[in-house]
Formats: sequence, C-alpha cells, structure tokens
Amino acid sequence: MRICVIDDETVSLNVISAVLKRTVDHVVESFSSATQALERCREAPFDMILIDYQMPDINGVECVKKLRVMQGYQVVPIIMLTADEDRALRLEAIKAGATDFLNKPFDPEELRVRVKNLLALRQAQLALLDRAEYLDFEVQRATLQLRAREEELIWRLSRAIEMRDDATGEHISRVAISSKLIAQHMGLNEEFCRTIYLASPLHDAGKIAINDAILHKPGKLTKNERKIIQTHTQVGSDILAHGESDLIKMAHEIALSHHEKWDGSGYGNGLSGQDIPLSARIVAIADVFDALCSARSYKPAWQFEDAFDEILRQSGHHFDPTCVAAFESARDQISKVYAGNRQSNNAA
Repeated sequence: MRICVIDDETVSLNVISAVLKRTVDHVVESFSSATQALERCREAPFDMILIDYQMPDINGVECVKKLRVMQGYQVVPIIMLTADEDRALRLEAIKAGATDFLNKPFDPEELRVRVKNLLALRQAQLALLDRAEYLDFEVQRATLQLRAREEELIWRLSRAIEMRDDATGEHISRVAISSKLIAQHMGLNEEFCRTIYLASPLHDAGKIAINDAILHKPGKLTKNERKIIQTHTQVGSDILAHGESDLIKMAHEIALSHHEKWDGSGYGNGLSGQDIPLSARIVAIADVFDALCSARSYKPAWQFEDAFDEILRQSGHHFDPTCVAAFESARDQISKVYAGNRQSNNAA
C-alpha cells in the first residue's frame, strides 16, 4: 500500500514516516509542501493520505477538498493531523472529506493502529472495485455471446426464408448491408445501425405463406395473384408481432411497412411520409435497389448505374428524400457491395 504524508514540521514528518515504514509492505512518501504533494498525487495513486492542518501554502482542509475532486481519490482514507481540538474545525474537515483525525502530539501505537484499520478498509474497497470490474467484464462477455447467438439465429432463419425466393441468400445480405450504410450516412446511432442490419433480413418473412406457383411464376402476375403476393407484409407482421426485443420490434415494422411509399401509393396500411417507420423507409430503398440489380425469371438485372439513378428519380415519390440522400452519399460503399453481383450478371 502507498501512503502519502504531508507535514511542514520536519521532526513530525520524520517521526510519522519512521513509524509507518516499520510496517511491512507499505511505501511511504513524505512532503513538507501541500502543493508538491498534490502534484505527486496527480502523478501516482496513493492508498492513504496523512496531512497536517497547519500548512504554510495550503491548509489541511483545502488540501482535502482538492484531493477529493481528483480522479481516484474520492474514497481514499485521509487522516487529518492537528493539535487543535476545535469542534468547528473538525466539522469543516469532515465536510471537506477527512476520514479520521489524529491529535498532535500523537502516540506511535495509536498511529499504527489507525493506519492499519484504515488500510484494511482501503484493501476492502479495492477488492470490491476489482470484483465490480470483474463482474462488469463478465456481463460484457455474456452480452457479446448473446448478441453473437442472436445474430447467428437471425441469419439462419433469414436464409431459410430466402431459399424459397433466392437460393443463394445473397439478396438478404446485400439488403442488410445497404440498409446499415444508409442508416450510418443518416447519422443514426450505432445501436440503430446494428439493429437494422439484423432486422432487415426478415423483411420478407411473410413469403413463407405464399404459394410456390405464385412466388416463382416466370410471367406477369394477375391482379388476384398480385393481391396474394401483397399479403406477405401482413403475414410477416403477424409472425413477428408482440416481440419484446428491439430487434424483433424493428423486424416487425419493417416486414409490415417496407412496401409503403412516401407518397402513400404503396401497400401494407397505405401509409405516407413520416408515418412510415424510419426503418421501413430505409429498407424499402435497399430492397428495391437490390431487386432492380438482380436477375429474375421474369426480368434481366439492371445495370448498377441505371438502378441507382432510378432510386434517385423516385425520391419524394416512392422513397423518403432524406433516406435517398443518405443512399446517394453511400454510393461508393454500396458499389463495392455490388461489385461481385455485377460480375456474375455480366457473365450470365
């Protein structure tokens, strides 16, 4: 344990230091100036401070006040050394943060006992701090493990759903990455960006209820078939309804509203503008863009530049202009996401 002794009387300083240094495993540093001692305390942590009240530069009470506002000194034991038994002085010292008092002239044995008891308290404090840090570490580790398992589960379920519509599962991956990039370029916080990255792959969860003959029909859908396809938003909403986690809650609103349009002409609940959940407005762009860039049985893939320009043209009509602006600012990053997709489409 490290002890700091502050006393401008040389004899008193030497006696205190000598008494304390007889105690095994204690490092004692002595200072005749409170100013110098405070500078040293800022540089190196001490486990106990003994300070005389009567000091020429800074009195003991003021020194205690300065110590208590220093990083790491809020609970360090401080013993005030004083020959003055004035009650007002003691109250002032206690209010400043003094832990105990020792009258001058002091008894060496009393000094050792008081120091021993307070250092035992200090060791208990440090043990509790170590325990708290350990528990915090364990909580963080457990949280990371849960988040990793959550992410794995989401991706496995999403790929299972996607295999009915896209055997490679790359669609959900590209939509997730693009959604996250749009959110980041909108300045949304890290937790929102992570959540939309994990929630967006479930946007078409309701398609598991759509008949394969309709879902994979190579030609143009009839009016009735189109209505059936559109029910996937409500089905997805029902599957993900009443979730307790932020992730499932966001996945629910995305599944229900990602086909809504900014001008109110979409489907789901006929929402428009900012009545559409922000997460769904973001995913709508990523989903449509990927659909344009992907080859389907009923259409060829669009060129990246043409698909990108189409999203920009639909700003204020199909899409939220603010989300489109973020999409545009993320163009270089999104282009890298689609680099491999463009090569495979060109090869085909």
